[in-house]
Amino acid sequence: MKRAGVLGSPITHSLSPALHRAAYSALQLDWAYESYEVDEDELPSFLAELDECWAGLSLTMPLKSAVIPLLETVDEVAGLITSVNTVLPDPHGWRGTNTDVFGIVQSLTDRGVSAPRQATVLGAGATARSAIAALAELGVREVLIVARRPEAADDLVRLAGQFGLSSRAESFAPCSELLRTDIVISTLPGSAAEPWASCADGATGTLLDASYHPWPTPLVEAWPSDRVASGRDMLLWQAVRQVELMTGQPAPFEAMAAALPALSTGTD
Repeated sequence: MKRAGVLGSPITHSLSPALHRAAYSALQLDWAYESYEVDEDELPSFLAELDECWAGLSLTMPLKSAVIPLLETVDEVAGLITSVNTVLPDPHGWRGTNTDVFGIVQSLTDRGVSAPRQATVLGAGATARSAIAALAELGVREVLIVARRPEAADDLVRLAGQFGLSSRAESFAPCSELLRTDIVISTLPGSAAEPWASCADGATGTLLDASYHPWPTPLVEAWPSDRVASGRDMLLWQAVRQVELMTGQPAPFEAMAAALPALSTGTD
């Protein structure tokens, strides 16, 4: 029997098992997918024990960067953003890639994003790095980086340059002008993004709010249109891509979407 799983710490909250198991059932695959509590110190020994029955791994925090030195190869985009969320068997060992970027691209495309020129990214962590790669893939030319820590914003500006994007860091002070771009991606926790809700009335583009518990977030509630995607959409699409990479078959999107719990107004 083939095996796969999701690694991270903490891991009990992960929805990946529900998504992947739904896919295996729809594809009639007798595969197992489990969650494993693994921290950075335990990761090397876990990888060393993998054998040929493993079809792949999903990685969550804090392992997305820590795994990179342990892999034989890493895809170019995953290497640039220093974030691997998917590990796959390779003839020469284990290969790292990133499906979060695909998840962001598909989530925005589903909301009708077409030929965007300018985007705003709120936050500068791991999800923001994936967002930069996704915006480049979508054809965005200019990115405004808004982060609480200036040094983190500067790092993201440099990363954007590696993807050929024009970018600049902006003050974290909430400002309606910064939300009047074709795409706004908030990678902030719901509470941290709340001050920006008061500036959203003049927004004209599409919002992707990576936070989804509780839902809707204050920023989503204030957004003046229904062109809104959530972290749940990202989660679903990145898992769709993982299933395709691990099984070699088209992912059963509807079955996987049905396996996700509805967006909740409660606390995660």
